Amino acid sequence: MAKEQRTFQAEVSKLLDIVAHSLYSNREIFLRELVSNASDACDKLRYAALTDDSLLDGEADFQIRLSVDAEAKTLTVSDNGIGMSHDELVENLGTIARSGTQAFVEGLSGDEKKDSNLIGQFGVGFYSSFMVSDSVTVVSRKAGEDAAWSWTSDGRGEFTMDEAQKDGRGTTITLTLKEDAVEYLEEMRLRTVIKTYSDHIAVPVILEGTQGAEGEEAEDQTLNTASALWTRSKSEITEEQYKEFYHHAAHAFDEPWLTLHNKAEGVVEYTNLLFVPASKPFDLFDQERKSRVKLYVKRVFITDDCEDLLPPYLRFLRGVVDSQDLPLNVSREMLQDNPVLAKIRTGLVKKILAELSKKAEKAPEEYATFWDNFGAVLKEGIYEDFANKDKVVELARFHTTKGDDMRSLADYVADMKEGQEAIYYITGEDLDSVSQSPQLEGFKAKGIEVLLLTDPIDEFWLPAAGTYQEKEFKSATKSGVDLDQVDGETKDGEDKAEDKPDTPALDKLIAQFKVALGETVKDVRPSHRLTDSAVCLVADADDMDMNMSRLLRRHQRLDQETPRILELNPGHSLVKKLTALAEADQSKALIDDAAFLLLDQARIVEGDPIPDPAAFSRRMALVMEKGLG
Repeated sequence: MAKEQRTFQAEVSKLLDIVAHSLYSNREIFLRELVSNASDACDKLRYAALTDDSLLDGEADFQIRLSVDAEAKTLTVSDNGIGMSHDELVENLGTIARSGTQAFVEGLSGDEKKDSNLIGQFGVGFYSSFMVSDSVTVVSRKAGEDAAWSWTSDGRGEFTMDEAQKDGRGTTITLTLKEDAVEYLEEMRLRTVIKTYSDHIAVPVILEGTQGAEGEEAEDQTLNTASALWTRSKSEITEEQYKEFYHHAAHAFDEPWLTLHNKAEGVVEYTNLLFVPASKPFDLFDQERKSRVKLYVKRVFITDDCEDLLPPYLRFLRGVVDSQDLPLNVSREMLQDNPVLAKIRTGLVKKILAELSKKAEKAPEEYATFWDNFGAVLKEGIYEDFANKDKVVELARFHTTKGDDMRSLADYVADMKEGQEAIYYITGEDLDSVSQSPQLEGFKAKGIEVLLLTDPIDEFWLPAAGTYQEKEFKSATKSGVDLDQVDGETKDGEDKAEDKPDTPALDKLIAQFKVALGETVKDVRPSHRLTDSAVCLVADADDMDMNMSRLLRRHQRLDQETPRILELNPGHSLVKKLTALAEADQSKALIDDAAFLLLDQARIVEGDPIPDPAAFSRRMALVMEKGLG
């Protein structure tokens, strides 16, 4: 087979360029990443050999070996793990198949410091080797196959594939080091890096002996402890060791926000070492919503794709769970609806939610940061996990009209006004727009707190929650909201729209508006919620919430918009002038134009498109001309 010259995926080329220039100060992590990948390869073969021991080919002792050639300036990292086929080499090293790749690339700004932080969230894995190398050669032979393949690149846009010779399975990576990276040929430097970053790796990392000054071969040295970190007592593990294990398990560069290391004993025995990241992984909102926690059985890696180990709303967790009760030869199919796994899942969820609750109580500012990162995901549990929805509700935090600090529902209920029987909320796309919505004017005037909800998931968990402490959730953007029963205070000197009785003249204006607007609105009514704005749109009490309607139309799940109710503020000067014109039977054409202009104004405030911009422009010009007349 002739050599193949291939081009990297565009995202890989951009990533390689950033890696080479942005992570220079911390480039020793390339060795951590290569050793971590080698360890994963050994784990995968150990599991595959449970059902096909011929894959081991008589070599059951896994190891990762480092060797140096000072003269050639090469560092080699090899493993006897599962190896890669031709197509797997191309797929794994020539493309980034991870979810969130496009978001990662779009997030790159060209600012080295900022991009370095982004790369830290995304993880660079194998590609970090180009921080220290002029060229990289990967030779791999997949377990159970005879053919070996070579992958070579200088990291500048292209790579070469060719047939190769290799004794035994596994992968060998040879780095030709840059002139300023020859420190990684020194035994002490390698020993320090492995001890710092990879001591927890359960596979021995061996530095091959080099020829001494007198021609004698030095002995091989095992550089790491080579025992599974989660099996050790917590008192024996340092924070630094926990952090490096997190880096290995999550393939991440940030630090863990929370570490949960527990051993459960009793009916079901298992150990978990789980981490909550300090920043959002790029695949957090991937549609598959897969868990990234690895399942082990008696220290043997089984899978990192176990749907039943943790519910999808806890998919931000990273780490390992090691069971003593599942059979070693368990398959992915056997894991489905497995009663032992179900008990482990129940115990894990209970422990995780309890630890988050403690953190929320003891370190509210830190918890607010966590919630900002993962709250939108955690809220999925309110409607997906009936058994734990009340616990998740207690963990939820919200922006509200009360101030900048995030608040719990317990805080909200404790501060409810006299006579207030509902928890009010408003949903929208961003905090700025919902906090300035005219529908909130009456609530603000009476000092009634409103939850400001901006996550798409909010439209789904609210119906599932139903009530909180027997208080119903009510949308502030629907009709039928009665604020009169609430004992609130309006600011001094401010007229209250609800104190203004409807007049025959106002009724006449509303009748004219209804005729002019026809079926474009469901109704026109005087407002009891507006204090400053002239108009607003609200949904009828039995209709879909307006933001939900927008979301469904955007995703083509709703063919047409439900007509809304247009509310007029009787106390607004513009409405008063229009009322006077209607009462005097004057300027019908002007009132008709005003009706459409005010409706479009309400749409603009809601963030909805104007259906006829040309008509809007024409009416606006006519009204301005008469006003300047």
